[in-house]
Amino acid sequence: MPAQLLHMRIFPKVQDSGADGIALEAALRYVLRMENTSFSSSAAGGRARRFADVPLTEKLADVVSWLKEHKALNVVSIDLTGQAVFAEALVIAGAGSVRHAQSLADSIGILCRERRYEYLRMEGYTAGQWILVDMNDIVVNIFQEPVRALYGLENLWGRKPAGGAGNGE
Repeated sequence: MPAQLLHMRIFPKVQDSGADGIALEAALRYVLRMENTSFSSSAAGGRARRFADVPLTEKLADVVSWLKEHKALNVVSIDLTGQAVFAEALVIAGAGSVRHAQSLADSIGILCRERRYEYLRMEGYTAGQWILVDMNDIVVNIFQEPVRALYGLENLWGRKPAGGAGNGE
């Protein structure tokens, strides 16, 4: 069903309401995007997938190798399946400077666009001390090394930091 027809079915009187209609229309578009709904007019009548359907282990391996290729320090991945409701995996990486941390966060965004991985938001980019990249099922934490030692996420999740680029599994 085209988005315009769906809009008319959900909000039939919105078209006569002026500015309120504009706000409701924007809100509806936002909700549809957040539900990962895309309408297609394919002959089969199916929905086009917006994000790649990749197993967690493969996506996690891609993220870890991508960070290592971009010179992230002490990359650690922790499998949180069954332990946490906010994500299925946690990746912790270090950076040598604020600009390096920002570059790593930008490169995760590029990876998500190239491979069609879900990318929800980024926090802490401006300060660059602790940047969190939310990929829905994977949360990537990029720290300056002193801040990483201060918070000790590896210890918080019961994993000892591996001497180098380890894997917390």
